[in-house]
Amino acid sequence: MAIKKPTTVLTKKPVKTPAKKMVTKKPVAKKPVAKKTASAPIVIDVSSTTKSASSMLDKAIDLIKWVDTPFKLFEVILLASVFFFGYFAWDSRTVILNAITQSSKVTNLKEVNHLIPVAVSLQKDLEAVSVVIHKATLAVNTRTTMLSFGPKGRDNALDGLNSSLFNKDPIRNAAIIGMLNGEVVCNKLEATAGKTSEWETKQGATFFCRGGIPPEIGDFDGYVSVGFKTEPADLGVVKTRINLATAEMSQ
Repeated sequence: MAIKKPTTVLTKKPVKTPAKKMVTKKPVAKKPVAKKTASAPIVIDVSSTTKSASSMLDKAIDLIKWVDTPFKLFEVILLASVFFFGYFAWDSRTVILNAITQSSKVTNLKEVNHLIPVAVSLQKDLEAVSVVIHKATLAVNTRTTMLSFGPKGRDNALDGLNSSLFNKDPIRNAAIIGMLNGEVVCNKLEATAGKTSEWETKQGATFFCRGGIPPEIGDFDGYVSVGFKTEPADLGVVKTRINLATAEMSQ
């Protein structure tokens, strides 16, 4: 009888796997969100402006209360006129001084017999109701009326009339400054400030254009005043025609 050899069963020993290391994630520190700071409101201090405006208003009211007689009203008007004249003279002192220097060197205005045909032609071309030519002397602030033309022709009523070049009329003072700067100045007649203005009003003039003689800047020996019943439709043409005439009136 055969003897069976015992069989040995090989059993595999379990292989121990190394334990996995636990990776701990560090928490990411969150950056603090910067809070937007609200911009400070812009504060405008209007107290000083309001105070100055109220102060000026109070002074104006006090002035109105003070003027309670015709004499005081005349005094206020006189002071205002002197102020306007002083302002125009100071603001344009350089132009005036240059014009005085130029006019003292040579006289550019032609004689009366040479001015008459130029004035007649100017009045006809522009259909003006009046044309008056003045000779000016800036050094002594005087003007002399050389000749005048109305609807019926030449009028000798104003010949040789002497008056101030700059006076209390701010409109005429502004016109003189404009002519010293080579401009032809046009405006409505606001008030009859003298005999010349009264005469021009009687001729039917309500709108005027003035041009210096000669028309160049800084050279001022006189000026021509052209009067119209109403404002011309094309002032550009009027100013050009006056410049041509004033150039012809100068030597």
